[in-house]
Amino acid sequence: MTLTLPIWREPGALLPPLPGGARMRGGCAPPPPAPTAQLAAAHHASADAERGDAGRYAAGEIGEARSKLVQADAAVASKHMVAARRLAVESHTEADLATAITAASKATAENAQLQRGNDALTEEMQRNSGGQP
Repeated sequence: MTLTLPIWREPGALLPPLPGGARMRGGCAPPPPAPTAQLAAAHHASADAERGDAGRYAAGEIGEARSKLVQADAAVASKHMVAARRLAVESHTEADLATAITAASKATAENAQLQRGNDALTEEMQRNSGGQP
């Protein structure tokens, strides 16, 4: 079977049936809405990471989160909502990674400090007991 289509259609005219009997209207779909929830979450995650000293412990990750957030905001301004959503989610992920790296670095530093304190106490106990452990 050969399907011939007219060259010109009225706006909103139905196209020929698709496989399975579905029909599709001509024209463009409306753009997706702005990803306000994703942008708000990304802004919040970046702010939390910065408050937690991510700039000191995870500078690369928080820098990447900020960069992607700026790009997401620019994509919204340019009405590129799909890209804006993707960039906002990526920014949020980078900010979460920065927060996790910061927490791990702080825990490692605290563990080292506790170990030094423990070593000092052990030495003090050995001196006070005459060199016996």
